[in-house]
Amino acid sequence: QVQLVESGGGLVQAGGSLRLSCVVSGMLFSFNAMGWYRQAPGKQRELVATITVGRTTNYAESVKGRFTISRDNAKNTVYLQMNSLKPEDTAVYYCNKLPSLDSWGQGTPVTVSS
Repeated sequence: QVQLVESGGGLVQAGGSLRLSCVVSGMLFSFNAMGWYRQAPGKQRELVATITVGRTTNYAESVKGRFTISRDNAKNTVYLQMNSLKPEDTAVYYCNKLPSLDSWGQGTPVTVSS
């Protein structure tokens, strides 16, 4: 059974930074593209960053230039470095494979104060 455990969220002022981590177990991590998603209150979950097996990355326009996704296959971990945070980045952040599984982790909440 796949487990996705996100961590690293918190409360930060606008302009600040956070680094999220997601440890994955129960699947061949290095053989899967991974993504970071977020869900803001009252909104649908959206995909914000992806990284392929070959480490090609893509970003939603709203985070491009501010967020960086990376992976460590030896640790079965995917990261999201978030810089220049804005209040509109406030959301619960999740990781999942691409395409996503039906099951999700608990997510890690990020709150950016203005």
